[in-house]
Amino acid sequence: MQIRPGSGALTLATAIGPDGERRCRWCIATPEYIAYHDAEWGFPVGDDRRLFEKLSLEGFQAGLSWRTILAKRERFRTVFHHFDYERIARFGARDVERLLQDSGIVRHRGKIEAVIHNAHCAQELLAREGSLAAFIWRYEPERRRAPSTAATSPESVALSKALKRLGWRFVGPTTVYAFMQAMGLVNDHAHGCVIRADAERARERFSRPALSAPAKHAASARRPRAHSL
Repeated sequence: MQIRPGSGALTLATAIGPDGERRCRWCIATPEYIAYHDAEWGFPVGDDRRLFEKLSLEGFQAGLSWRTILAKRERFRTVFHHFDYERIARFGARDVERLLQDSGIVRHRGKIEAVIHNAHCAQELLAREGSLAAFIWRYEPERRRAPSTAATSPESVALSKALKRLGWRFVGPTTVYAFMQAMGLVNDHAHGCVIRADAERARERFSRPALSAPAKHAASARRPRAHSL
């Protein structure tokens, strides 16, 4: 079984780290996990390029461990121009073949082609709504919840469906929920985790990306209702 950071019951469990602090159990496995957990996971992100990067890397993770992707993340950033979707959208067949020869990344044709395809989808979404962040953050849960014991949520299902309708690939509900956890749309740090309060304060201070007027109307029509949580 492949474990995603924050998935299932692991989110609710804590363990003592090498510094004596209690953290989410999943991150204790390696120093790299601890650094990622303490500085990134669960902290809100409103930058379009970082959101596109994380969606892309979550797609690459499918069937693998996040440890594998994290170890290769800097090489991914290099070969994909720091996930500049405008540049990636110009990739062609030669770029795909070049990437398939690069041992520093996950050499999976379907996943590589999906990133290029999704870059085109991101361009179309931004042209229509002005911001990838505003589109994604409309799926933030309306109510705060305890750390989740599930691998999906009503919001991740809704966001997955919305992205698929727009043509995006490798954005199933489980992948999208892991993305939402990492990008701070939910705070799934375990109760008792030393980082949970920091992530919550960051979420409280975070300015949610604004929707355009047409997008606000569409969001109100598509947003999951509170009683479905």
